[in-house]
Amino acid sequence: MVVLSDQNKNPAISLSNIDFCWGSAKNDFRIRVKDFQLEKNESGILVGPSGAGKSTLLSLLCGILRPQKGITQILGENIESLSDSERDRFRADHMGIIFQQFNLVPYLSAIDNVLLPLHFSPVRRQASGKIQSKTRAEAKRLLDALGIDSKTLGMQKAATLSIGQQQRVAAARAFIGSPELIIADEPTSSLDEKNQTEFLEQLFKQKEATGASLLMVSHNKHIAKRFDRIIELEKICDISVKKEKVK
Repeated sequence: MVVLSDQNKNPAISLSNIDFCWGSAKNDFRIRVKDFQLEKNESGILVGPSGAGKSTLLSLLCGILRPQKGITQILGENIESLSDSERDRFRADHMGIIFQQFNLVPYLSAIDNVLLPLHFSPVRRQASGKIQSKTRAEAKRLLDALGIDSKTLGMQKAATLSIGQQQRVAAARAFIGSPELIIADEPTSSLDEKNQTEFLEQLFKQKEATGASLLMVSHNKHIAKRFDRIIELEKICDISVKKEKVK
């Protein structure tokens, strides 16, 4: 088990001298971050044009990708020093992720999708209640809080839900077990303005209730006013694409 240092003295996210490159030698994508921090309990929105590297940066933060150089500290833990299995466990225990495509299991009910992280994280399972009846009650509570009726929609397969409903299920899944850090990759991109507003209202209510830090990626600057800080990608990252010259 990964043992965290004193979390109260550390930011939620700290990047230092990150250098990551992927692609062929003829067409390289490179992202460099000299210094970036997101404080405990802070909400930040990372903005930038589509295809600029926001999702790549999130993958580095989550430990899904490893940089060639630099230090990534999450909640005081240097995740570059962890093995692949340790990083997977750390991510499961301490991070709730809302993916752009939601990544719900289509044949499972909404409630069972919300419960999935608890199968991989004893830490979050204990935070939700050790016995199955308590964890299931917590999943229902989160769904109800996010506008999904747990008695009706909660029992339906994820594939039968609307996009907006699937999005709320994905958010409930991220929050269950009270992870300290929530990462959201353009979760409002498929919603109209009304549903965006409703989703953000519910997202922030859960953030405040759990005390989590929140980093959300979006190319929509109109929703940025809800966040403590607007983080412009081009101001924290040096991104370059080297293309093969046409002869």
